[in-house]
Amino acid sequence: MSSTQPIRKSKGEHIFHGLNTLFMLVMIVVTLYPFIYVVFSSVSDSRLLLAQTGILLAPLGFTLDAYTMVFKNPNILSGYLNTLFIVGIGTILNLVMTSLGAYVLSRKGVVWTRHIMLWIIFTMFFSGGLIPMYLLVNNWLHLGNSLFALIVPGLISTWNLIILRTSFATIPESLIESARIDGAQDLTILMRVVIPLSLPVMAVMVLFYGVGHWNSWFGAMIYLRDRELFPLQLILREILIQNNTNYMAGNASTEDVEAVGESIKYATIMVATLPILFVYPFLQKYFVKGVMIGSIKE
Repeated sequence: MSSTQPIRKSKGEHIFHGLNTLFMLVMIVVTLYPFIYVVFSSVSDSRLLLAQTGILLAPLGFTLDAYTMVFKNPNILSGYLNTLFIVGIGTILNLVMTSLGAYVLSRKGVVWTRHIMLWIIFTMFFSGGLIPMYLLVNNWLHLGNSLFALIVPGLISTWNLIILRTSFATIPESLIESARIDGAQDLTILMRVVIPLSLPVMAVMVLFYGVGHWNSWFGAMIYLRDRELFPLQLILREILIQNNTNYMAGNASTEDVEAVGESIKYATIMVATLPILFVYPFLQKYFVKGVMIGSIKE
């Protein structure tokens, strides 16, 4: 009767794991502290914060005045609505178009699949440039000064298309053939067979596209002219880079405007960051499953 003995680790392995753990703890502190600093600064008294130098480990006189000023700014509210529209509609259209392209390119028997993929991959390394893209969106598609100018030009990401195509290609061909025997057409197969079996990868696509839309600001700066259409990240850029906080400082005295402005900047960062951070815990588990894409073949 055999008994399993626990595997003993050598002294070198103990040292390695100890140093590895210490290194990871240091990296956690280095990456987490800037976020904690912004959190504490956003709820600190503006005068105390302006006078503070060095490390900040707790709020300096807890107050939510900066958040009150931020949410009184109509540009923040309109920016939120515009961003939610771009993220919602844009992500749905991204998933639809990417799924259709990935399904076609993953099926056996489709002619010129290899040549089509080469042309698609070509776009990852070469593009027409900013001016041709602007002329295309503004003059040909007539989407200038429209929120769809931030959605339509990037409907399909080449990298995401490759990931989704790889996932669809791992689905056993026997399932596809069984569906065809039952009379299912390609669209039915995609919706009822392929996508349900690829939900982890689809969730990752939602995260990739959603975060991309949420953080995007450059396209809005190029194509949009009306402030009512500005997304949240473009408003945030104005506040941080152009120091455009005076109109939110309210009735603050002249000497307090600078201090209040700093608190408003940190509060605006939190307002623009927290919503997308809440999405990560719900989709994080799918990244582990995504590592196995393409590892199992029929």
